[in-house]
Amino acid sequence: MILGIDPGSQLTGWGLVDHSGNRSVYLASGAFKLGSRRPLPERLLRLSEGLEDLLARYEPRHCAIEQIFTAKNARSALVLGHARGVILCAMARRGVLLHEYAPTQIKQAIVGVGRASKEQVQLMVGALLAHRGALQEDEADALAVALTHAACSGLAARIS
Repeated sequence: MILGIDPGSQLTGWGLVDHSGNRSVYLASGAFKLGSRRPLPERLLRLSEGLEDLLARYEPRHCAIEQIFTAKNARSALVLGHARGVILCAMARRGVLLHEYAPTQIKQAIVGVGRASKEQVQLMVGALLAHRGALQEDEADALAVALTHAACSGLAARIS
């Protein structure tokens, strides 16, 4: 089972897929709504508690997360770094293997184009997982990260 996470300081998306052979199956997805008006320590605590509940409920073996990209401003990058730190710590505490992927690598794996739009990623994730109904943007992004790891780990296994 692979947990994908799209980190954010106001909304952190998550998605779980089960991967076997060359097939990935949707298990669950959602988002931690951390709020924009709450103080940062309170948002980080909510994220930590949400992750702990999620990890206890599903017990994933792998976690895939998007690498930090160049942010529009230093403050946004710093706040995102705090959220990522909470995520990395939660995975380490539970012994979940962590894998990081660049945004362009994720888009390339899912859509076939490293500069794909958010909408293209959303549509392809739904199609790849045969998911009925609309996925929220953060859920789709998290599932895209999980699917990228599934594709990359499958390729690595075939090369070895």
